Amino acid sequence: MAELRIIYDGECPFCSRYAAYQRLREEYTVRLVDAREEPELADSYGLDLNEGMIVDLEGRIHFGADAVCLLSRLSQRPGLLRHERVAKALYPFLRFGRNMTLRFLGRKPI
Repeated sequence: MAELRIIYDGECPFCSRYAAYQRLREEYTVRLVDAREEPELADSYGLDLNEGMIVDLEGRIHFGADAVCLLSRLSQRPGLLRHERVAKALYPFLRFGRNMTLRFLGRKPI
């Protein structure tokens, strides 16, 4: 089975639900990594998790809209985010919503 590592913000309600919601365990060994609990691992990717989640599929790194698009495709669920153009167009709004929600909840950026 291929390993799929999802690095996300565990304090973000959207990120947590999205990562848990994807049904990928049938074809992949899935490891969910909360960047707040394992900051050294998250930092090792050199990407700003305040700008997007990271998906590491057997060493191939996907970030932000690409990560969301990949997860949508791999989960084999219908949805708009499966389409690369749509994911890239919507992702800035999703990220803005995440950042506003974290502020509203009094949570700090990663």
